[in-house]
Amino acid sequence: MKKVVFLGGLSKVIFDDLYKVIKDREINGKDKSYTKYLLDTGTDKILKKVGEECTEVIIAAKENNKDEIVNEICDLAYHLLVLMVNKKIDIEDINNELVKRRDKINNFKGERKNIDIL
Repeated sequence: MKKVVFLGGLSKVIFDDLYKVIKDREINGKDKSYTKYLLDTGTDKILKKVGEECTEVIIAAKENNKDEIVNEICDLAYHLLVLMVNKKIDIEDINNELVKRRDKINNFKGERKNIDIL
C-alpha cells in the first residue's frame, strides 16, 4: 500500500485503517468495545470526549512534555475519527479538503478577532 502524507506527515494508511476499524465497530462491534459504547451513546458523549482530549493536548503542550503531547494528540485523533464515523464523514472528505487548502496561495487572513469567553 502506498504511503501518502496526511496531517503533517502522519501516514494516511494509519488513519484509513483506524477509520475502517471504527466504522466496523459501529456495525459489527462487540457491546463491550469502547468505540461501540461511544457510537451507541451518541454525539453529545463523543463531543464531550473531543473537548476533553483537546484540553489535554493544550495542557500537555503548555507543560512542554513531548511524550505526553504525542499521547494526547493520538487520543484526540481517535476521538475525532469516532466523531467522523458518527457524522458520516468519510476520511476522503477530510483528505480532499486538506488538499484544497494546501493548494491555496496567499491565503493568510490576517489577525483574527479575539474570542471572548463563552
